[in-house]
Amino acid sequence: MRAPELTGDVWLNTGGERPTLAGLRGKIVLLDFWTSGCINCLHVLDELRPLEEEFADVLVTIGVHSPKFLHEGEAAAIEGAVRRYEVHHPVLNDPEMKTWSQYAVKAWPTLVIVDPQGYVVHVAAGEGHAEALRRVITGLVAEHEAKGTLRRGGSLYVAPEEQQHELSFPSKAVATAEGRILVADTAHHSIVEFASDGETVVRRFGSGERGAADGAFDVASFSEPSGLTLLPAEVAERAGYHLLVADTAGHLLRGVNLINGEVSTVAGTGKQWRDGPTDGPGREIDLTSPWDVAWWDVAGGVVVAMAGNHTLGLFDPVEGTISRYAGTTVEGLRDGALAEAFFAQTSGLAVQGDRLWLADAESSALRWIEDGEVHTAVGYDLFTFGHKDGEAADALLQHPLGVAALPDGTIAVADTYNGAIRRYDPEIGTLATIADGLAEPSGLLVTDEALVVVESAAHRLTPLPLTADAAEVAGDAHAVRRPPSVLKAGEVELTVVFTPPPGEKLDDRFGPSTRLEISASPPELLVDGGGTGTDLTRRIRLADGVTEGVLQVVAQAASCDSAAEHPVCRVTRQDWGVPVRLEPDGSAQLRLILAGTA
Repeated sequence: MRAPELTGDVWLNTGGERPTLAGLRGKIVLLDFWTSGCINCLHVLDELRPLEEEFADVLVTIGVHSPKFLHEGEAAAIEGAVRRYEVHHPVLNDPEMKTWSQYAVKAWPTLVIVDPQGYVVHVAAGEGHAEALRRVITGLVAEHEAKGTLRRGGSLYVAPEEQQHELSFPSKAVATAEGRILVADTAHHSIVEFASDGETVVRRFGSGERGAADGAFDVASFSEPSGLTLLPAEVAERAGYHLLVADTAGHLLRGVNLINGEVSTVAGTGKQWRDGPTDGPGREIDLTSPWDVAWWDVAGGVVVAMAGNHTLGLFDPVEGTISRYAGTTVEGLRDGALAEAFFAQTSGLAVQGDRLWLADAESSALRWIEDGEVHTAVGYDLFTFGHKDGEAADALLQHPLGVAALPDGTIAVADTYNGAIRRYDPEIGTLATIADGLAEPSGLLVTDEALVVVESAAHRLTPLPLTADAAEVAGDAHAVRRPPSVLKAGEVELTVVFTPPPGEKLDDRFGPSTRLEISASPPELLVDGGGTGTDLTRRIRLADGVTEGVLQVVAQAASCDSAAEHPVCRVTRQDWGVPVRLEPDGSAQLRLILAGTA
């Protein structure tokens, strides 16, 4: 089909110009539908960088920022995200999701290739498509060069004005026994050690360049580090380091010796986990965007919030091993036994005795683990959020990233996208606001004197009194503005489209090459057709009497090089949470594109 023109309110990284697809005829255009709080979208930014470099003279990448949360649609928020994640291509802010709707997008992220004559020729949902995109683009270059319809040279990208801060989008902080404060200086790719005043810099760990180099504090490198935890003294002595760092964009865990300044990689291969083992020697297991870490005596190790696949890991610093601790990799909110619970981009951890508290960002939820069970204190699902205090059953958060246990037994929550600090009282089950007007609070640190807020978008640490008074916020409930799929009750044909990229075929040497898993929230929405199978087309039955809900669909396909003597194989996987509304005249078909065209 002819690619619809791009519609939005603000263009970034163009020096004030407003590009059009009509004006880009002759170029290959790659549209990246993303939102700044989505971890899979951040993975895609990294995947696209080599393609943008390889095809710099023929390819124009445009990020279409279609926000899930209200805060993400604000101009200042998207400007900050473009800086934070080093996005070096034009970005169109699409707060009303008009361009999203015109392209019938159903998942973050979704990638669309438009050929030099303005036609959509390839669509892919999710991440892990870099090689497939490279092959499609290579084919388009050859085809349109031969036709004389390819235009080379030129760039739309105009770098924003640089900003200088001591910290740049910091994420988390911890304090040593001596009172020094260690901060993950995320966009500076380093760890900063402050004196106890929180202002005087003692030293930095990391060169400031994005990377994964081990070694002395001034030559080692990190890649968007986030979570930090200090090991108990006896464990640190045996492990050989004191500080464990969740090196998020590097998909690594790094150890820092605070005595000699040495930085070492202790878990992860540097490759992002797609499929395969999750248990074994730490240096041999792929990780996926570890966002926070916390030593927990109950678990006997460090719990790792593996935001990239919605699970929790458990790392043993002495043995150097890592294993799956909780979660299934399905994104959602489901309580219960550790191995059966669903998580949604867990981004904050805090220990309170026998309880481990969790901030689940994508479900805007505060949760806890106790006695091998997962519980939810505040939060509903992937699509409901807001800023509302009161009884926990009615209270609302918006994409929280941090959590801390306070001395009085209550729990502080960095309610990031509401710019607020909230306090949850487990004894009476209520949520209150103790501070607001903050710039994306992302981490919390409890000291003897204060609750220190890592105010990420303000690039600073902000102390609050430990006994701050609460001011109740009535607030409103919000829902994601993503348009639902309108279906009818009864039988519906659900199809996932997957076309192997050029030069590949489905890999059925060891059995079926595809897998499809379907569930629903609420569970009663799905009368029949749930569970796991190998066919990418399935007839499901939706309940008559349920008006709306979410279909959770996980699809996977394995493909290999079709002509090579030693073929390289790849697994493509996507997890959809599809909001649906049931109406009498709704469709009896639902098509989701994993890769290919509709």
